Amino acid sequence: MIDIKVIRENPQRFKDGTKAKRFNVDIDRLLEVDAALLEAKKKLQEISTEKNRLGKEIPKLSPEQRKAALETLSTLKEQEATLNEQTKSLQPEFDDLMGQVPTPPAPEVPYGEDDTQNVELRRWGTIRAFDFEPEDHIQLGQTLDIIDMERGVKLAGTRNYFLKGDGALLHWAVLRFALDVMVSKGYTPMMVPLLMRDEAMRGTGYFPGAEEQTYQMERDGLNLAGTAEVPLTAYHSGEILAEAQLPIKTVGLSTCFRREAGAAGKDTYGLYRIHQFDKVEQVIVCENDEEKSKEYHLEILANSEAVLQAMNLPYRVVNVCTGDLGRGQVQKYDIETWMPSRNSFGETHSASRFYDFQARRMNLRYKTAGGKNVFCHTLNNTVIASPRVLIPILELYQNADGTVTIPDVLRPYMGGKERIEPK
Repeated sequence: MIDIKVIRENPQRFKDGTKAKRFNVDIDRLLEVDAALLEAKKKLQEISTEKNRLGKEIPKLSPEQRKAALETLSTLKEQEATLNEQTKSLQPEFDDLMGQVPTPPAPEVPYGEDDTQNVELRRWGTIRAFDFEPEDHIQLGQTLDIIDMERGVKLAGTRNYFLKGDGALLHWAVLRFALDVMVSKGYTPMMVPLLMRDEAMRGTGYFPGAEEQTYQMERDGLNLAGTAEVPLTAYHSGEILAEAQLPIKTVGLSTCFRREAGAAGKDTYGLYRIHQFDKVEQVIVCENDEEKSKEYHLEILANSEAVLQAMNLPYRVVNVCTGDLGRGQVQKYDIETWMPSRNSFGETHSASRFYDFQARRMNLRYKTAGGKNVFCHTLNNTVIASPRVLIPILELYQNADGTVTIPDVLRPYMGGKERIEPK
């Protein structure tokens, strides 16, 4: 949510930002409704003041004066009723429009239409050159009997799977390693609920906009979260924190659910785009300070890079363009890891900063040393998501004999095992 005062001061900035992000929001209409609401509320306050004045004076008036005052009071009440109806009809439109206004992108965000125009910032690692014909992760998974897509689809429909044996152990090893890395960096581990009320989805900016991507439990008024970002960020919603509590750094491991609506025919092969996966997510709630937010943004990006580097997985970092940003994101960095079967880098992480966009929607504030209540800033990033990250691990660590070498840092989580071999 944006502060309406900021929109009033510079509406063109939000018109430009809305266009750059490819959202369709009528800023002019928002300001019209806002002006009408302000005028109606101003008149209602004036009427209330006049009613109170008349109410105190009437007992002191003569009969004739009292009659005239009562007539005036009656007229004021009619005007009040009309204005209340006006505000009642305008407020929902105002709230709806305000909920749609995106945060303008930061100046350092490149202009672009979609993800093809994201700007590469740097690369890390060496892309492996094979001296044999490599297999993709599904071929390897079937040969090693660690991935079963066929039965996953049989039981749960498209984009579902089973991980078996060492495949399941590798999946859990990746998650546990990432979680341990974050705990060692001082982030508080959180086990989070998966079912969220609409308020939490709206507060974090997923509603409106992501309803079609969300598994909604209409009978219970709940939603399956697509990321632990939602419960971690909304944890202190509606609260006023002490400035000394900030920054709050948390990390959550959760199962995530996404409908992938509109993705028919896109990335249907293998484990890249699926309905259910597990993710370690990092969230920071910090002071309302843009420079500190930028520092924390680089911190959460570095945390994820450290995990990939520890597993020796080559990747690149891209600065996401305006047209590929979400409604609330001021800036986003994606990490894309090399996947031989795609012959390209595939997105594995998204690091976002929001400034006070989410905090305003959640009414998440802190009290400054001067006693002022201020909205917090929020940031989040994937630490690791699996099984998508199993694609580069299996494909890059495969051997000519069909086995897969387990990355050194994951071996302690798999009982010291060095390779996954056919049974």
